[in-house]
Amino acid sequence: MDSVQNFQICWKYRCDTRGSGNIEVKSFSCRSVYAAFGSLELFDALVVGQLYSNEEIFKSLKVSNAGGIRLSLKDKAVMRAVVMTSVQGLHGAGENPYHDRLEAGILTFTAAGKIGQQTLAGVNNRLTEQATFDFPIHGFSLVASRRDTGVGPKRWKYLGLLEYLRHYPDTQLGADGKVRRVWLFEFKIHHGQQVLPLADEATISSQILADSRRHSGRHRDDDEIIDQHDRQEAGDFESIERVRGRLLAMEPRDFEFFVKDLLMHCGYSDVCVTKFSADGGIDVNARAGGRTWIFENTLVQVQAKRWLHSVGRKEVAELRGSLQPFAKGAVITTSHFSKAAIIEADEDGKSPITLVDGFRLSRVVLEENFQLTT
Repeated sequence: MDSVQNFQICWKYRCDTRGSGNIEVKSFSCRSVYAAFGSLELFDALVVGQLYSNEEIFKSLKVSNAGGIRLSLKDKAVMRAVVMTSVQGLHGAGENPYHDRLEAGILTFTAAGKIGQQTLAGVNNRLTEQATFDFPIHGFSLVASRRDTGVGPKRWKYLGLLEYLRHYPDTQLGADGKVRRVWLFEFKIHHGQQVLPLADEATISSQILADSRRHSGRHRDDDEIIDQHDRQEAGDFESIERVRGRLLAMEPRDFEFFVKDLLMHCGYSDVCVTKFSADGGIDVNARAGGRTWIFENTLVQVQAKRWLHSVGRKEVAELRGSLQPFAKGAVITTSHFSKAAIIEADEDGKSPITLVDGFRLSRVVLEENFQLTT
């Protein structure tokens, strides 16, 4: 879809939301659209996928000029929020210790604070208020480090409007290399509104949020993430988090082969990875070995999720529906499980599903002396 079509759709949306009942479509040339929205330092609309400079963002959106969470306030109320994210590869771990990730239409975002224990205070807590007040949250992703001199100042790509889904505690290594408690936020990315006029952002955002919540089909317990581990007795936090960081850095297909190799290392036999993207939810098949002698030769079917965002009830139910008769099922992930997923895995009258989260998986790697090759 070209810029003229995007702008026409956006103009239709503006007329509808103002309640006039009349649809008026105004045509603009590509040059005029980009002149209005792309090249000026102060813009009055945001275009999904377009690059912006930090100066353009904070001046046009009237937010602070630094930080991953930026707010525009009026009488202490949030009028809009901006979330700035980047992947670890663009910076050193000391400069960007966060495990942010864009995957499956979800942004998993680490709260503000590079060193020490994070809290749900200040700007971190204000993000959760969108669930009540429906203010727009805009997402931007860094495409190049500021040290990359081959890229100009426009290096922040607009992702679209963000919908707050949930938040929960996690552990990560801080900029000082020490393990600390952090808070993770999950946002659904809405990019269907290709051109977003700032004059109508509140109305458009409210309608998008309302439509999304009405049709999401999300289970209420998927918003609660359960930590199943006593981390005070978990041993070497730093080693566990370093392993988990390496697992999170794997490509999804590589993670499936890692699970295969780990199962073989732990005594499973006939281990194989299924065809990619055509497996009906099953990623790895294996037979239990002699170390689990009571279940020896039992078929084990695994769904491997190299995710940072949480695994919900839907994924557990889909795996159960894909199992062969009498097979044991397991979901292995680098992330966490929601309360709904845990309940579904052990639901009375259904075949139980084993759940292995990123913390437990990393401990297994260490306890089994398994050598990661990536």
